[in-house]
Amino acid sequence: MSTEKNNLEAEAKATSEIEDSAKAKPDAKAAAEDQTKTAEAKPSDRKPRKRSRKKGLAHKLYVGDISYDFVGHRKRWYLISASLLLISILALSVRGLNLGIEFKGGVDFQAPTTITATTVADVRSAVEALGIGGNDETTVTTIGDSQVQVQTSPLETGQITMVRQAIATELAIPEAEVTTSMTGASWGQEVTNQSMLALGVFLTLVMLLIWAYFRQFKMSISAIVALVHDLVITVGIYALVGFSVTPATVVGLLTILGYSLYDTVVVFDKVRENTRDLTNSKYTYSQAANAAVNQTLVRSLNTTIIGVLPVAALLFTGWFILGTGPLKDLGLALFVGMITGAYSSVFIATPLLAQLRERDADMVEHRLRLTRRDSRNELRATAKAKTVAIALDPSAPGEVSTPGLVDAQKVERGDRQQPTRQTRAKRKS
Repeated sequence: MSTEKNNLEAEAKATSEIEDSAKAKPDAKAAAEDQTKTAEAKPSDRKPRKRSRKKGLAHKLYVGDISYDFVGHRKRWYLISASLLLISILALSVRGLNLGIEFKGGVDFQAPTTITATTVADVRSAVEALGIGGNDETTVTTIGDSQVQVQTSPLETGQITMVRQAIATELAIPEAEVTTSMTGASWGQEVTNQSMLALGVFLTLVMLLIWAYFRQFKMSISAIVALVHDLVITVGIYALVGFSVTPATVVGLLTILGYSLYDTVVVFDKVRENTRDLTNSKYTYSQAANAAVNQTLVRSLNTTIIGVLPVAALLFTGWFILGTGPLKDLGLALFVGMITGAYSSVFIATPLLAQLRERDADMVEHRLRLTRRDSRNELRATAKAKTVAIALDPSAPGEVSTPGLVDAQKVERGDRQQPTRQTRAKRKS
């Protein structure tokens, strides 16, 4: 009975194991399928890695990854500016300015007509044939495509009547349609004097304002030098080109002075930020000022390009399409002045400021302190390099002591000897 009972228990146990294995197979199969699905789903569910954004030029200039030593090469910029100033002064001395009748006085004639290719030459010949006034001082231009303008030196009343009749006859229009306006020479001289006085007052107020804002008189000097630099070059370009100097020209000059001043103040504000607590830093004033120029360089370029593009369109319209008028005079002053203003704020004002500040006693002492610190660091680095070289040089005389350690070569040769065990009796003896 016991044997049969044992056989029945063995069969029952075997049957349960077969059923358990049968149940486990589908579970294992399901688990394998789930694992396969998970593996197949991973690539689609995986989020794409975000690519690191590339740093732009403006960011690299701002953080100092790349930079150009504008302040260190100041002699190069001084030489370029000196050449431009020399050319401008020579142009003013040799050619002079072509002052309009608003400044030197004269008579302005305007008449309606249909402009053709020969209109200007025909009217000029008709006026010059009268032999009145200097032919070199007579200018004939067109205003749009429906009006001609003649400007002469100051004339008497009878001479004005003769010029009006000549213009009306040449254009085949009634004499009454020819309008005239006279400007006295004394009034033109007074306008010139008042303009120079206004310019002097403007420069004085600018110097005081910059000194009050930045609390550094050397910044005022540098800004005024940059303004005068821009003014002389712009006026010299006027003398070279031969454009007439009109009230529109004066307006353009005052505008570019304001623009150049704004650009310079932006750079100086960054210089002040970089040089705050400078004596406790590891940079000189020139290095901090140069970093400020690099940090504002992209802003200056963008502002200049955006400002020059519409001014260039204005100059093109006034010069090539209209041929005369205030647009041409205003456009040339703005175009030249905005470019020279951006140039002077980067290449003249800031290097000059750094040069002036480096001569101060506190900056000289700070620069010497940095030089001594660099020398000490260099000596320490040299001494450390020599110590490391001696420690690593196998041909160095003597042996390097290694307390508590055994040479590996001695262990391989079996030179190392283990102490023998002694009995307590021997140790006591």
